[in-house]
Amino acid sequence: MNALKAARVATFTYFALNGFLLGLWLVHIPTVEQRTGIDHAELGRLLLLLGLGAFVGMRIGGKVTDRVGVKLVVPVGGVLCSLSALLPGLAVGQWTLGAALLIFGLGNGLMDVSMNAHAVVVERHYKRPVMSAFHATWSLGGVAAALTGARTLSWELSPATTLGAAAVLGVVVSIVAAKALLNEKDKQHVQVTGKRKVPRRIWVMAVLAGLVMLSEGAANDWSVLHLQDILDASPEIAALAYGAFATTMTIGRLLADRITAKAGSVAVLRWGSAIGAAGIATAALSPWIWLALVGWAIAGAGLSGTVPQLFSAAGHAEPGAAAANVSRVAGLGYLGVLAGPGVIGWMTHVVPLNIAFLLPVAFCVVAAFSAGVLRTDPAEERVAA
Repeated sequence: MNALKAARVATFTYFALNGFLLGLWLVHIPTVEQRTGIDHAELGRLLLLLGLGAFVGMRIGGKVTDRVGVKLVVPVGGVLCSLSALLPGLAVGQWTLGAALLIFGLGNGLMDVSMNAHAVVVERHYKRPVMSAFHATWSLGGVAAALTGARTLSWELSPATTLGAAAVLGVVVSIVAAKALLNEKDKQHVQVTGKRKVPRRIWVMAVLAGLVMLSEGAANDWSVLHLQDILDASPEIAALAYGAFATTMTIGRLLADRITAKAGSVAVLRWGSAIGAAGIATAALSPWIWLALVGWAIAGAGLSGTVPQLFSAAGHAEPGAAAANVSRVAGLGYLGVLAGPGVIGWMTHVVPLNIAFLLPVAFCVVAAFSAGVLRTDPAEERVAA
């Protein structure tokens, strides 16, 4: 295996590990909530600390990665994220859980931005789109976490035991995979020193990431409830809404790199956002359960390739500031994921849930019309391709 292929495999490994660690925490949320004696409202507030920690970790990680290089920061992020994943399982009350989630968020943010920055490096060397496949692997890591969590919970293992085992595994994997990472620091064309003006298009990409990822978050958290409350679906049928969305999202990300290579990133963002809008609108306005399921499946397929295009474009915009720019786009995108459920929930006090879904539809339309921000000049396009 040559060095570039080994680096790509290592990047897949870190993405899968990150998805696995975060997914394993999500699976254990009900158990941790019960063990710490908090209610849903308190949990909702504490989860904001996870998002805050991730946002701060991304911003710090972006600057540090550009200064010291991806080869050092990626494994450090992996180790910190793995170790901090254990902390929620050890929490015994509201304050300890809040602190645990804040630290876990920091570790997750650092790992997230550094591994995406390394993915940009790998993509630059391949001279063709490969970013979406990495994000598909992250989704597969979440699937593995769901299966693992279901099994360990059936064995009545405590969250500390399962998350502790995952922490050990994550540390080992992070250290072993580090050997294959590319050392890009010395090859950067621009070294970031002092203050610089961030290009306006980076902030536009960041806003678009927030809009698109808010739409994803709304689908993840409200699609099942939509089928139950609006269409009177049974719980087992309603669960298929999230399953349809997540499945087509993963499949779409596995295929998106080939589509991007032929059609271009602008087309993938534009048409993907438009298809996502059409899918969410179909699900929201459908009077039939089967058509709503089709709508959520269409939405997942459409949105699947949009976020990787934004991350990739941000990373390629300025070689010496790749990680910092990725951190800006990923940070606002992450805030969108967190804000989505809350915004939709607030709207349900005013309008029915299915009508509230028209907000993410509008956001997807905005992303479709704004996709031209990904365009680069011919010289940049050859590098980013």
